[in-house]
Amino acid sequence: MTAVKVRLAQGMPCWVSLTTGDLEGAKAFYGALLGWEFTPGPTTLGAYVRAVSNGLKVAGIGVAPEGTSHPVEWTTYFAVDDADEVSQRIRECGGTVAVGPLQAERAGRLALAADLSGAVFGLWQGEEHLGWEVVGEPGAPAWHELVTADEAAAALFYRAVLGRAVVESEREAVARGEDDARLLVGGRPVAGIRHSSDPRQGPARWQVHFAVADADLTAHRAGALGGRALVGPYDTPDGRVARLADPQGGRFSVVQLP
Repeated sequence: MTAVKVRLAQGMPCWVSLTTGDLEGAKAFYGALLGWEFTPGPTTLGAYVRAVSNGLKVAGIGVAPEGTSHPVEWTTYFAVDDADEVSQRIRECGGTVAVGPLQAERAGRLALAADLSGAVFGLWQGEEHLGWEVVGEPGAPAWHELVTADEAAAALFYRAVLGRAVVESEREAVARGEDDARLLVGGRPVAGIRHSSDPRQGPARWQVHFAVADADLTAHRAGALGGRALVGPYDTPDGRVARLADPQGGRFSVVQLP
């Protein structure tokens, strides 16, 4: 088990959070699908719970504030040393800061932003809550991938905002199904950028992948629980993947790691 007990370096994904209009329905679906239990979380932006897998925090689920039209969607948060400073860089680079930076009680400081193509992501300056406590294990986050029609502009944006290298993949690797580019922290890939001009993908967005023991079984179970399979399951260089949607339409992926 890859346990995380320290504050992650700037630029590393450190948390994922679902915004939904049906908190109890989401808890029932993801609890049954991924084996999660739930504990209370900060209520700065409304009702919010933290998902726990095998006793370790892995994700959050919250209700969209009243009067907003926030879609049901998973958001990837990146660790930052100073949420205010990085938020200012987002604005300078042409992005948008929609929420914050603001204090989430004693847990930490957060901001919600969008890049040049409108893909939403979060910033997290951890204090009492450093982020997830386990990755790459069944029920926990495993990978994060930006799907965009302009991967070159995205690479420049995240390199400037997060101060980390974004490296293009070799043509042969892309042909095998790997991402077009990858965000590196300490020389290690932590997230991907994938080109897509397919209108079925919808607008640019960050895709969250959760690790599972069996992608086919999980996709089947999602349908039985009221969700649906959008694509797959299918094999990739990084494992067998299925793109799914929960009963409220929130999109996510699961990956059966090799």
